[in-house]
Amino acid sequence: MTHQDYRYKQAFPKIGIRPTIDGRRKGVRESLEEQTMRMATSVAELLTAELRYPDGSPVECVVAESCIGGVAEAAAAAELFNRSNVGVTITVTPCWCYGTETMDMSPSIPTAIWGFNGTERPGAVYLAAVLSAHAQKGIPAFGIYGEDVQDGGDTTIPDDVREKLLRFSRAGLAAATMKGRAYLSIGSVSMGIAGSIVNDSFFQEYLGMRNEYVDMSELTRRIEEEIYDPEEYKLALAWVKENCIEGPDNNPTHLQTDRKRKEYEWETVVKMTQIVRDLMAGNPRLAELGFTEESMGHHAIISGFQGQRQWTDHSPNGDFLESILNSSFDWNGKRSPYLVATENDSLNGVSMLFGSLLTHTAQIFADVRTYWSPDSVARVTGHQLEGKAKDGILHLINSGSAALDGTGQQSKDGNPALKPFWEITEEEVQNCLQSTSWRPASVEYFRGGGYSADFLTKGGMPVTMTRLNLVKGLGPVLQLAQGYTVDLPDEVHNTLDQRTDPTWPSTWFAPILTGTGAFTSVYEVMNQWGANHGSISYGHIGADLLTLASILRIPVSMHNVPESEIFRPRAWGLFGTSEPESADYRACSVFGPLYR
Repeated sequence: MTHQDYRYKQAFPKIGIRPTIDGRRKGVRESLEEQTMRMATSVAELLTAELRYPDGSPVECVVAESCIGGVAEAAAAAELFNRSNVGVTITVTPCWCYGTETMDMSPSIPTAIWGFNGTERPGAVYLAAVLSAHAQKGIPAFGIYGEDVQDGGDTTIPDDVREKLLRFSRAGLAAATMKGRAYLSIGSVSMGIAGSIVNDSFFQEYLGMRNEYVDMSELTRRIEEEIYDPEEYKLALAWVKENCIEGPDNNPTHLQTDRKRKEYEWETVVKMTQIVRDLMAGNPRLAELGFTEESMGHHAIISGFQGQRQWTDHSPNGDFLESILNSSFDWNGKRSPYLVATENDSLNGVSMLFGSLLTHTAQIFADVRTYWSPDSVARVTGHQLEGKAKDGILHLINSGSAALDGTGQQSKDGNPALKPFWEITEEEVQNCLQSTSWRPASVEYFRGGGYSADFLTKGGMPVTMTRLNLVKGLGPVLQLAQGYTVDLPDEVHNTLDQRTDPTWPSTWFAPILTGTGAFTSVYEVMNQWGANHGSISYGHIGADLLTLASILRIPVSMHNVPESEIFRPRAWGLFGTSEPESADYRACSVFGPLYR
């Protein structure tokens, strides 16, 4: 059994708060000490109260031990932050300070600066000066400046400042959490899918991650040599038999297997799930069983399982292991998802990772399979799409990686939702399980058998579909589409679903249209999507994704985020303000990968 405390044995990054101050003594600095430090502690209290780490614990902040009026105190704060595992910094000030003497000079640590909008002291002047210094030195920083003037003694954080502090901190922590961790490739390239050609330079230079590799035969070795916890296996198999509903076998009669074979496949996929988890995170129980090397794991924050075809032509497929590990619960109870990318599509895996770190919720991995126009739906079913679906819908469906949370059987404020594991109730866990049928795999696709999750996602959820792509000569490019899951009448869903593989999970998605670019129509969203897969996150998190992408220096080619919500480093405006998308490309190119 892998416990959360072992899985997260490496400490999470902290946020360092830097209170900067006018260094002139004999009256000036002394008059500002209390207000400046109070700004810092207020920001720390906000972030600790509002943000969580992946294990559910509150985010930790480290406030510099003194206000920073010059380079000596800046160096002391940097030393404290290095000792304290600070991965993100926020500078706060109500006054003028000496810009290059007080600024954070760490080139690979995301940094933001809040300059107090008040008339008593020129906090805005310092903000402008130090942001200029950051741009000149090639260290992009986010500028935060409240829209409304505050009184000098005001200790509150305005709503617009609060929103930017939280957005920057979520994205900065996501970047810092990835750093030093691994993507574990189990197998190699699946069916010629380019995303499963794992690009180690991208992971190293843009994400600060390493790459780990094992052959799929490692699963065979561990199954045959029983390198897994046998007691947990008994618990897991019993849980599966009690909670996982086996659905009807859709295979032609002559291809259907007998009960003995089906039981063997259940036993195998449960062992595969344990083994892939242990490969990712390690398991101290294995050391107790004499497998010390195997107990260490690969320090993987995400993995990918090739599956097709070398594994699935012979052995049960990876659909069960992917769906269960990607969910927020298993036989050990509720826990943070273990991210596993179907078909070792590492680029969609990274898309899942971005969404997971920003929301702490499970992600839905899917094919962006079919655009259904209103006319096509009417022709095939006689039904006229309406509401959010009136302009057409995308059918998101794939055999694996669709977390059971994707059923929409959790709720928030009475509406369907995907929630962090610490907010999910036991009743919601059971609802997700009871809404999922495990269908014997289509033997024409998966000759070795196995089981695929089959469920229908509830409509009415705000979601964001994301995809990272690599372009030769350009590098990584992110695209996203905010929209909603939608419900269709049962007979309409069944008719459309039967036209593809009805044994797989289905999500009907209606992107929000803006009337411009890729969002002139639902067809154009499908037409401009960069690959066959997409990752779907709960919530409209596009603005957070844009902020994260700018931290990592990844341009965004396609999005429908309102302009008022876009928050990037201040230097991006120096590359042009009339065409933000074009400026984003130029800024990312000039500043280059975060860890180059």
